[in-house]
Amino acid sequence: MTESDEAMNHLLYFSKKLHAFGGKALYMNLFGMMLVGLLDGVGILLIAPLLSVIGIVNIPLASIPGLHYLAALQELPRARALFIILALYIMLVTVQGLVGRYLSLQEIKIHTGYVNQIRLEIYRSLLQANWGFFIRRRKTDLINSLTGELARVTNGAYLFLQLMTSAAFTAIQIGLAFFISAKMTLFVLCCGIAVALLSRRYIKQSRVIGTATMELAQSYLAGISDHFNGMKDIKSNLLESSRYRWLLDWSDKIAHERFENSRVRSNSQLFYKIFSAIMIAVFVFASVLLFQSQGGYLLLILVIFSRLWPRFTTIQANMEQIASCLPAFKVLMQLQQDCSAAKELMNGDELGGEHVAPLKIEQQLECRQVYFRYDKQQPDYTLEAINLRIPANGMTAIVGQSGAGKSTLIDLMMGLMKPELGHILIDGKVVSEDELFSLRKAISYVPQEPFLFHGTIKDNLLMIDPSASEEHMWEAMEFSSAAEFVRKLPLGLNTVIGDRGIRLSGGERQRLVLARAILRKPYILILDEATSALDSLNETKIQEAIERLKGFMTVIVIAHRLSTIRNADQVIVLENGKVVQSGSFLLLSEDKKGLFSRLLGNQLQVAL
Repeated sequence: MTESDEAMNHLLYFSKKLHAFGGKALYMNLFGMMLVGLLDGVGILLIAPLLSVIGIVNIPLASIPGLHYLAALQELPRARALFIILALYIMLVTVQGLVGRYLSLQEIKIHTGYVNQIRLEIYRSLLQANWGFFIRRRKTDLINSLTGELARVTNGAYLFLQLMTSAAFTAIQIGLAFFISAKMTLFVLCCGIAVALLSRRYIKQSRVIGTATMELAQSYLAGISDHFNGMKDIKSNLLESSRYRWLLDWSDKIAHERFENSRVRSNSQLFYKIFSAIMIAVFVFASVLLFQSQGGYLLLILVIFSRLWPRFTTIQANMEQIASCLPAFKVLMQLQQDCSAAKELMNGDELGGEHVAPLKIEQQLECRQVYFRYDKQQPDYTLEAINLRIPANGMTAIVGQSGAGKSTLIDLMMGLMKPELGHILIDGKVVSEDELFSLRKAISYVPQEPFLFHGTIKDNLLMIDPSASEEHMWEAMEFSSAAEFVRKLPLGLNTVIGDRGIRLSGGERQRLVLARAILRKPYILILDEATSALDSLNETKIQEAIERLKGFMTVIVIAHRLSTIRNADQVIVLENGKVVQSGSFLLLSEDKKGLFSRLLGNQLQVAL
């Protein structure tokens, strides 16, 4: 399949989506637009012949069939006949305006609904993709696809509809023009075809510029997002100048791209104007010297030209705009295909969440002979021969050096990743694909970097359980040692915490996220280095909160600070993707040859 065929398939795919969404309303709108075009053509083309009927202008009428039915106008006084003709014209224009207004509003309604449908469809596909899909993607590229590229695709699909409509309008007016003068209409048609063939290069250039626009939009969103996310580093390391130079360089590139885009469009418009001027000159020359046309008839032919030629240029302009949107069609189509390939539940179309019952754990969570690697083309495994058991309602710590595979193991336990070999079991039963969401419903996860959004404390807590009462919120905050600082805030639960919780300290944010996790009342609570960035006072408070949870739920802790897991019922040590030790804190610390003892000794030396 050629690149052009592929692009056309992408365009037709989204156009069919528009067809499926619009249904009868879409085609009624299209028919109405054709009617408006017919009224427009009839109204303007009939003025001169009608005026000739009553003798105001002199145009040969023999070649225009049907006008003999209007002979009765000749028997009326000229003023009354002129009034009737002009009233008829005003009525046609008014009807056309009213219908056009209604159709414009319908078009906005259909277009907006179509945009929302595609946006929701793509976002649903993203939500159904597995975690591995997001690891391999740049977040800002996904945002750009849901904003800029989505707008270009939906506009392109609608431009395609408008192109079809313009073609229909043109066909109507060609029919009317043939009705008046077949020879001159054929001349205009041949010129229009010639323009289409000669202007193909402008369409190709528009497509190339569309690709450049897409790439620049992606780089801008990625760069600006990185800058704002790292603003503290930028300020503290005096990187303002280098970041400004980056934006200055990008601005030069976008200015060049905009200039090239305008240059292509202005060149095509210049080409149309010059070609149309040449065509009019040939047109007049042929009419006067070859066809010996009279002045009135020549005027009528020029009216035909003035109505048909803008249709050809409109079609050509639409084709250029569609060509500039084709790269966005490819991006969105590829995104949907990638999401489909990475779909978590191949046999279902549901979204995880609200109506899923949690998977109960009464005895243990187990990994049995688990192997995993991110790239199956590589020989080495990230996790290899993992066999472990995590007892229910106890505290298990997972430790190891950076890159040992701790976070990957947690992702497997949560069902975010699937083992290449081996199984994850709950109470001795393999967790099936159908139970994937039930497993996650049973788990609350607290990451190292807490996820909070701009809103009140109450809003952030309700995100995990919209039906939770304030009593339950305070209970969860008591468990997480967050109640104390929340009570001191002037507005309490209604305090706005800022973007990513910036108005709270690191310890307060972490305790609030822990309260949100507890509010869900999970069977399993996973803390992924949740205290690594905290001072000793806040770390102690988090540890006290974890101690209170023991016996109520299964707690799994990933920790770098080994002093924080002294009270763990079990410690599992990973090295190079393998379990090298497991047992109690005291037992492992006494094994001087083991990795855990060396890690503990190194941290104690650093602390001293």
